[in-house]
Amino acid sequence: MADGAPLRVLLIVAGSTLRAEEMDRPLAYYLRQRIEQSLAEAIAAGREGLEDYVVRVVADFRWIHDDPLQNLPTISLGGPGVNALAHRWLEDLPVSLAFGERYFIQMDPDLAEPRASIWGMDNATTQIAVAVFLDRFLPRFLDRCATFDGRLGPSEGDLEGEPGADLEDEDDD
Repeated sequence: MADGAPLRVLLIVAGSTLRAEEMDRPLAYYLRQRIEQSLAEAIAAGREGLEDYVVRVVADFRWIHDDPLQNLPTISLGGPGVNALAHRWLEDLPVSLAFGERYFIQMDPDLAEPRASIWGMDNATTQIAVAVFLDRFLPRFLDRCATFDGRLGPSEGDLEGEPGADLEDEDDD
């Protein structure tokens, strides 16, 4: 955000409990990497509207207490017991997929708002839910993001250097 231009940001929100930090945050970075890969592939294939997106990982309480972040496409990762945003969305977002009360993907089937909550009963089932989301729901979610114009200005929700936020453009390889 050095040039002051508003960024189109897709957020991945992980819980801030110790268990979520240990188990879900690494999974959030994996999800970020896969989404960035999908964005690059879509752009290379000529898909318009996704060129200026950046994907960031933030903590649940940061999202909840930073109003400008609440207007951005968001994926909550981790269950309602370890992620305050997943808890908040538990009754608000419809269940798009549930597998035997083991894992859940919640999102509006029409994607009126680009929001999703991905979680399982434990870390292993949350990992499965992420894989299913990537395979079955991510292309449609990104299509919705391409038409969504939520932006983060340089003075809004400045995440740089804040705990629970990853805004560094680092090489994950």
